[in-house]
Amino acid sequence: MSQRIVLRAKPVSKGRAEGEAIVTRMPISITGGLNPYNGKIVERGHELEGQCVAGKILVFPHGKGSTTGPWQFYVAYKRGNAPKAIINVKAETVVAVSAIITSTPMVHLLEKNPLEIIETGDYVVVDANNGVVEVIKKKAQK
Repeated sequence: MSQRIVLRAKPVSKGRAEGEAIVTRMPISITGGLNPYNGKIVERGHELEGQCVAGKILVFPHGKGSTTGPWQFYVAYKRGNAPKAIINVKAETVVAVSAIITSTPMVHLLEKNPLEIIETGDYVVVDANNGVVEVIKKKAQK
């Protein structure tokens, strides 16, 4: 039996998406960190280095780096290599603008730290229209 957790969140970019979560405790730089041509994290030494975020619910603390990030994210989005939704602990401008210009659902400031609740492989529903995140755990918690 799977465990279901519902959390309130503050919307950044409206919309609804669901799918498998990919989670990192490390900030992500879109410029130089995300390859827009294959959706893989390419930043050397990053916890997700070599992993693809395309079509996933991407959970990370916040963005970092260059203001050219929204352009890079847009390229990834147009090529089908962007995440379906973004959950941040606390949004910052580069990632927020990236989500807004591509209509990618994005939330932040959840009632509980998403990095303590969501694990890679969990099934997550992001309803940024209503400020709700639903997590279906991949395995029962002990």
